[in-house]
Amino acid sequence: MTATTKTKRYFIFSNDRLLVPAEADLSAGVELLSDLAQEIFSEYADQTVHIYANEHVEHHLVDMQKEKVEHDSVRSISLREVVMMMPKEDFQHVAQAWQYAVFLRTHRFCGRCGSRMDRVFWEMAMHCHSCQHRSYPRVSPCIIVAIRRLNKILLAQGERQKESGFFSILAGFVESGETLEQAVHREVFEEVGIKVKNVEYFSSQPWPFPHSLMVGYLAEYDSGNIVVDGKEIIQADWFDIDDLPVVPPKFSIAGGLIEETQKIMAKKTV
Repeated sequence: MTATTKTKRYFIFSNDRLLVPAEADLSAGVELLSDLAQEIFSEYADQTVHIYANEHVEHHLVDMQKEKVEHDSVRSISLREVVMMMPKEDFQHVAQAWQYAVFLRTHRFCGRCGSRMDRVFWEMAMHCHSCQHRSYPRVSPCIIVAIRRLNKILLAQGERQKESGFFSILAGFVESGETLEQAVHREVFEEVGIKVKNVEYFSSQPWPFPHSLMVGYLAEYDSGNIVVDGKEIIQADWFDIDDLPVVPPKFSIAGGLIEETQKIMAKKTV
């Protein structure tokens, strides 16, 4: 029986950007990464890290860190371009590669005793042979919630979005000892001073900026008046679902939650 040769894809990060073929159509997804010439990263050949495999493909990580590559055959793109242009399932592979790159960069030395750590080759981990401490890639769970009230949705704006006029739904990191649902109630109350009810899971999305896992929820307004915290949120209000300001695109989980809220409200008006 003839062995099948696996396709090799190289996730090369140069100056924190992903390298792709110069004329690449990003809608083709990670398949285009198999067309990268190995001469581009020949100096990093001994630092290539195997990060994923199935019966058909192998994924390899090449992290050039802050080095900028100038080569006629490639161009670099940001992770946000990846999430906007690549298919969702392909973006997840890029997200994994980037999160592994960040992990390997930040765990060269042991957080317990300070000794140099070595990579574990049968799993994604770093091991300290001095004190036997082992570290794994960090994943930070973060809730994000769309809150509806009659035909309106609660949207908020942070300081960074003020100039662009961009609004989004509420989000925040889960704290130690907290369930995801408890985090929804706490974050909403802390950021805008209201209480919610009928909290319902929607979906999740890896968000490698740098290592979040966004867990999406739908909820209904229960009680209270909007009072922003003035730190993370500078303004928030109820917006008519058919007259929204600039909001996240649908490919993001925030955009998906807003779209789902619109569908829920449309059903109630039929």
